[in-house]
Amino acid sequence: MQGLNHCPAFCRYYQSATMASQRLGLAEESGPNPGESELAVNPFDGLPFSSRYYELLEQRRALPIWASRFIFLEQLESSPGGVVLVSGEPGSGKSTQIPQWCAEFALARGFQEGRVTVTQPHPLAALSLAMRVADEMDLTLGHEVGYSIPQEDCTGPDTLLRFCWDGLLLQEVASTRGTGAWGVLVLDEAQERSVASDLLQGLLQNARLGNLPGDSRVVVVTDPALEPKLQAFWGNPPTVHVPRRPGTCPTPVYRDTVPTDRVEAACQAVIELCTKEAPGDVLVYLPSEEEILLCCESLSREVGPLALRGPPPRVLPLHPGCGPAVQAAYEDTDLGARKVVVTHWLADFSFSLPSIRHVIDSGLELRSVYNPQIRAESQVLRPISKCQAEARRLRAKGVPPGKSLCPTEIKHEKNPHTQTQETCSGLLSQVFLPSGSCLCLYPKSFLELEAPLLPTARICEVNLSPVVLLLKRRQIAEPGECHFLDQPAPEALMQALEDLDYLAALDDDGNLSDLGVILSEFPLPPELAKALLASCEFNCVDEMLTLAAMLTAAPGFTHPPLSAEEAALRRALEHTDGDHSSLIQVYEAFIQSGADKAWCQARGLNWAALCQAQKLRGDLLELMQQIELPLSQPAFGSEQNRTDLQKALLSGYFLKAGRVGPSILPE
Repeated sequence: MQGLNHCPAFCRYYQSATMASQRLGLAEESGPNPGESELAVNPFDGLPFSSRYYELLEQRRALPIWASRFIFLEQLESSPGGVVLVSGEPGSGKSTQIPQWCAEFALARGFQEGRVTVTQPHPLAALSLAMRVADEMDLTLGHEVGYSIPQEDCTGPDTLLRFCWDGLLLQEVASTRGTGAWGVLVLDEAQERSVASDLLQGLLQNARLGNLPGDSRVVVVTDPALEPKLQAFWGNPPTVHVPRRPGTCPTPVYRDTVPTDRVEAACQAVIELCTKEAPGDVLVYLPSEEEILLCCESLSREVGPLALRGPPPRVLPLHPGCGPAVQAAYEDTDLGARKVVVTHWLADFSFSLPSIRHVIDSGLELRSVYNPQIRAESQVLRPISKCQAEARRLRAKGVPPGKSLCPTEIKHEKNPHTQTQETCSGLLSQVFLPSGSCLCLYPKSFLELEAPLLPTARICEVNLSPVVLLLKRRQIAEPGECHFLDQPAPEALMQALEDLDYLAALDDDGNLSDLGVILSEFPLPPELAKALLASCEFNCVDEMLTLAAMLTAAPGFTHPPLSAEEAALRRALEHTDGDHSSLIQVYEAFIQSGADKAWCQARGLNWAALCQAQKLRGDLLELMQQIELPLSQPAFGSEQNRTDLQKALLSGYFLKAGRVGPSILPE
């Protein structure tokens, strides 16, 4: 709040915040009168609205959620427990409009309780939404609207609306007492069941039992499938139901059998759509990033020679390793060029692309699942849930860019809480949009027999050591005392406590030791944080910083070598000591190349992932300097450094070590 005291919007409009919010609401409802657009002033920065604001306002009013605007603001103001639940299908406008309305609500209260914070389960979604919302609000990104994601903080003292990765907010909550400096907290995409989202709700539920600080508000946004569980968890809070989008959903077309080559089957389906010249963009769901890249490369080769009327389709990958390049999926650079977006579970609920008219669904996802019995993580290929399958089918119900579903001449009169919703809903239902197509690369019985109803909660599939460490930092003595939407298995919690005890992160009373407090400050798994701290003792901090960053960032290799030349260049980066030393060698070669993108492409390396590792390494180094931990000079390649690095790794990963017995030695 100290930054808000110096915020121009806060200082200028504190005394008349309520009136400013009302003026904003009137401008959004009626739009500008002829010749008055220059007179309307944005209450968040005091500048006149631009013409683009009104262009985007027309698109916003076409969203299904717009009919629930007054209902939402009314519930947000009057909710007895400070919690509001918003339930609506993907693509209805929840993620872009709810934050703006919360900012209006906070503005009317003069931001006395703090700014508005919006969480997303994926960092790229937080970045993308911040850019879109800043554009819709006619504000500057990084000033009044900002975002916080790993290795990138685009906020300032003037920031009133912040989008952030839920894992980052969880780290902030863990390192401070209380629930944070926010007046309204929006937990978006709760149905994705990320660890951070579930844990934040548990911590907030604990805080809610003792009343939230001040007069804060919590908004939980979800898919209708998870609504009953959230209703029970939060004690039946006020719920805002978003009207369904107009138009008909396409009837899924199922294959008789599961194809042996998913990538080839998906490529053939895309080519068939392009050949038929069916209007609209295409969204392809594959299980893994590797298959996404293979599909993009194959399509880029095959769609070029096609004899099409317009320009060739643009093939775009969409996965966490893409970085800011994901914005290309929203851009219209070539008029008339079809976009083919190839993605996985990342776009099940996030990244609503309004121009999508065709969906090709593999029905599978590749997830990392931790087994506490063997203390190992494995990649599991499994069917998606029925909820995900429905969300993917609804993607084909998209609206072409610029298509207005709700006429701009709507006038809201009489009681705004009843007439508005009925009028807009009625007009929306009268608009007809031709349905797209949804091709499922699996039989209908595949999901009916094998798929669960809802996505599995990630907190039940991950190593719980970081979760338990956080709960201990929050001084919740027993992890079982924290509320969870789905309680993790008791044996998984016990194994996590044992692992922390082995790492000396707990004292004899089961509380955090001094070492445990330091471990909880690092955005790393406890084992890796312990290895990094041990490197101070063994004089290999420089190498361990690099290794920690490379292990935490996205995978540095995009695919197996595609040619003999690429394989030879990649072999030159391998180290005889194994994968850990190879990762360090790859990073150092990347830095020596000047972080050159072409250098990475020639070796099949993920340039965005290596840039992410570079930023993360800098953050870890800065954190170690803040804690005043001793550093060491680089010595990679020497025999002594090799031994020291092995000792540091074993200090954190001793539970992963094994003794080679005579029976398994090679003859």
